[in-house]
Amino acid sequence: MDEQDRVAAFVDDNDLSAPPAYRLLDLASELGEVAKELNESTAYGSDPERAAVAEDELGDTLFALLALCSELDVDAGEALETALAKYESRLDDAETPASGE
Repeated sequence: MDEQDRVAAFVDDNDLSAPPAYRLLDLASELGEVAKELNESTAYGSDPERAAVAEDELGDTLFALLALCSELDVDAGEALETALAKYESRLDDAETPASGE
């Protein structure tokens, strides 16, 4: 995935390497910021049509996820393909993408 390579290069060029546990904390923090924006923009679910999240917040979350993938030596594109195949199989078998757990 080109985006993952760009993130990895940025991390390397700026000496921002971090252990996976720290990358996971960063990802959770960024996702929390997305959740906060969604909660606030929808008046905590009262007005779902007003859902809004700033593009840079989603970008921060994506950056954190791709950095985590790189630290774990996981190809994000391959992981996405695996997940899509899993969801397609579930839809074929049970007509829902949910795991049923």
